[in-house]
Amino acid sequence: MISTIDTVITAETPEGIAISMRAAGFPVRCMAFLIDAAIRYAIVSSVAAALGYGGRVGTGVLLIVLFLVLWLYPVIFELTPAAATPGKRAMGIHVMMANGLPLTPAGCLIRNLMRAVDMLPLLYGFAIVSMLMRRDARRL
Repeated sequence: MISTIDTVITAETPEGIAISMRAAGFPVRCMAFLIDAAIRYAIVSSVAAALGYGGRVGTGVLLIVLFLVLWLYPVIFELTPAAATPGKRAMGIHVMMANGLPLTPAGCLIRNLMRAVDMLPLLYGFAIVSMLMRRDARRL
């Protein structure tokens, strides 16, 4: 007997309406991550080139920019009406709450703070294992 892989998830809104959603799998998420990583790299390297001769002050400003790009890049883009970073938008991924409702600011912050745990033990190991083992392909 051949079984098909179905990634359609059904959630119910508070009004009792059933919503069908298709979870993004590992390959699609990986491509979105690589696109976003390239954008982040371009931002940081261009700022580094501009601040290269700034001495200690330039290094300090670069470290602040690096922190902001690594931690606020996904938060800022996921809270826009598109609910996706440029990489996710390019791959057709929309970020939403587990129940299918739009992402809240608190949910977005928690989701992106969990990224620090997802990165463990190496190269998003926990996130990859979690996505591959869950039917809905969600991270931790």
